[in-house]
Amino acid sequence: MEPSFTFSCSLVGHEGDVRAISAGTHPSESSILTASRDRTSRLWVKSSEGASYFEGLSMRGHENFVSSLCVLPPSDKYPTGLIMTGSNDYNINAYTLDSVLPVYTLKGHVNTVCCLAAGKFGTLLSGSWDTTAKVWLNENNVMTLKGHEATVWAVAIIPANGIMLTGSADKTIKAWRAGKCQQTLKGHTDCVRAIAILSETQFLSSSNDTTIRRWTISGECMFEYKGHTGFVYSIALLPNGEDFVSSGEDRTVRVWRDGQCHQTITLPAQSVWCVTCLPNGDIAAGSSDNMARVFTRDHSRKASADEVELFNQQVASSAIPVQSSDLGGIRPEDLPGKDDLINPGKKDGQTKLVKVGDNVEAYSWSQSECKWTKIGDVVGSNDGKQTAGQKVMYEGKEYDYVFSVDIEEGRPELKLPYNVADDPWHVAQQFIHQHELSQAYLEQVANFIISNTAGVTLGSAAPTYSDPFTGGGRYVPGGGAGVQQPTAGGDPFTGGSRHIPASSVPMETQPAPHRNIYFPKTSYITFDTANLQQIIGKLTELNESIANEYKLEQSDISQLKLMVEKLNDANSSPTLDQVKILQKALKWPQDQVFPVLDILRLCIRNQFVNKCFCNKQDGTSFISYIQQVTSINCKTANKMLVFRTLCNAFQCDTGSNLLKNSREEITTLLMDCKSIKNKNLQIALSSVLLNYAVQQHSEQNAEAKFELLSAVATVLEVEQEDEANFRLVVALGTLTHNDDDSKSLAKSLEIAQTINRLQSKTTVQKLIDSAKGLSEILQ
Repeated sequence: MEPSFTFSCSLVGHEGDVRAISAGTHPSESSILTASRDRTSRLWVKSSEGASYFEGLSMRGHENFVSSLCVLPPSDKYPTGLIMTGSNDYNINAYTLDSVLPVYTLKGHVNTVCCLAAGKFGTLLSGSWDTTAKVWLNENNVMTLKGHEATVWAVAIIPANGIMLTGSADKTIKAWRAGKCQQTLKGHTDCVRAIAILSETQFLSSSNDTTIRRWTISGECMFEYKGHTGFVYSIALLPNGEDFVSSGEDRTVRVWRDGQCHQTITLPAQSVWCVTCLPNGDIAAGSSDNMARVFTRDHSRKASADEVELFNQQVASSAIPVQSSDLGGIRPEDLPGKDDLINPGKKDGQTKLVKVGDNVEAYSWSQSECKWTKIGDVVGSNDGKQTAGQKVMYEGKEYDYVFSVDIEEGRPELKLPYNVADDPWHVAQQFIHQHELSQAYLEQVANFIISNTAGVTLGSAAPTYSDPFTGGGRYVPGGGAGVQQPTAGGDPFTGGSRHIPASSVPMETQPAPHRNIYFPKTSYITFDTANLQQIIGKLTELNESIANEYKLEQSDISQLKLMVEKLNDANSSPTLDQVKILQKALKWPQDQVFPVLDILRLCIRNQFVNKCFCNKQDGTSFISYIQQVTSINCKTANKMLVFRTLCNAFQCDTGSNLLKNSREEITTLLMDCKSIKNKNLQIALSSVLLNYAVQQHSEQNAEAKFELLSAVATVLEVEQEDEANFRLVVALGTLTHNDDDSKSLAKSLEIAQTINRLQSKTTVQKLIDSAKGLSEILQ
């Protein structure tokens, strides 16, 4: 049996997560390249004696995190090849072995360059958060591959046939030839994070869905490898060209042979970002504890017994949150004692929890060594909250609390350690500096520490209802929510009066200088007004033709009416039985469900109803339902009411979080409807985009902002109603306000030209003024 990998050495020197790693080719085939969040990339050279490496070169020049790297082979101009690095500064730098600073820089992406791959003849393929991949040759961008709907996390080139592969957060893999997409492969259920080429016709992919898949270039998934319990960030082939290694968010590097996980290596770090195979058969992995580590099967390169024991102790002393995906829901009183470890495991990497005194310890089964190895102490409680008085070990220190903070989409939660004796504002400031976050987060983070350590009214309906198109009193889905033109001192979105403090009245009659009153918008748009009598009347009429399975009793209809009427009653709340009636009615046929959607639109502003539909357990089903009732063949009324429902769902935290996490799916729905010529639908669609802009205004999520900027710009290219255009302009102004990165992204999308055309075509004053304000921002 082939020996297992054993710890060889650590590469110590980086001051931030090691996000990318690669085998070097010069000055020896035993060199290693690493890239880090500390803005540097480093070349590590094998020592002439022993198993260690020393730092041979530290490359600087990026203005932000270095997130990807690869090696371009030697050429006439660069006989030792080039080290290429991609960064959150949107650039790709090129270095030689004797250059601390880049010999040239490639510019073209408009967001983070998160993956790189080298091909023949100096070809370079890059993938970015801007949803594109770019092909570079001789320092020029010769091709841009567009088609993915989200971040391109993985790229690879099949040298023999020139096929380029891209993997994306849209869950697909695309095969490209000569700049054209030849095939779209679907199968992963979450972001595709890495691709490795096996042959001319086969390759591997890994995903946030915890799996690795083996594909043919024609699109057939031949095999699915399961073993990881978290995101799988990286894969690399072993020298035999068939076996491979992988790394991920479950703190492990896994060795795969003959379709099975042959060995699991646990590291003392939160995330193992990257792994590579060296020509000598060793493997190297980079992780979130600022280190890279080398593992070997060669006895001569194995670390000393003391060094191996120290590594094992570091792993064993790691703190594992109880909320880890493979540890959740534990009850210490139900766990066996340590004597249960005499029973062998069933597969390599299997995790077993045992109770030792008052503590819970985690062990991993090693198939090759036929023994359980301790991989950490489980901390926290099974309800997701930390037990009072319990100390948590984090990066070698004890803390009263270690919070998980979700800052950046696609990136694991950041850890925020805190002791009750600390100043929360000081800790928040340190956290911001450490992770290079916007200073705007200071108050939010500090208040989060403090709070964790220590009703919407129904709009008044008009006395009589008039159809804005016919003047009649018939029920129109979503009726009563028409948009008025604002009067002096009015809200530009509703036309309603707003409070103006007396102190703000000008003392002089001279004209005030032009000022922007439209953005940033900081509150969500809602659609509140309704004629309940008309809605219930239509509901009752349609109910007569509904199949018995979903037909409502008259008492059910009365309960739905009562639920809406009581929404503005502070002493009353919808009941679970009423919500169940609403859920039953939502199963009506798509051509008859529109009055039910109108009731949902009104009720989802209520916290209880919002939680019933948008909670973590049911939210996915709710989004699927939304997609179903807005499909291509559905009524325009359905789509308009769904978009109004989404706008109202933003009002509650549960709904807002669901929509934030489902942004890509919702944006796709909006784009599918952008060309429908219906005034009310256009206004509802633009309002959803505006609410997303409000949500992202204070966020530092460049990827989300770019996706929204791109979506808004795309909708603006289609002729829209003036009110819809106004809301789209305010969305752009909100996204770009005091955000230089978003301004740059907007300029790259040529939004200024679109706004100028818009100004010249409209006579609506608020649209002219808001467009002028946006133009000033984009200058």
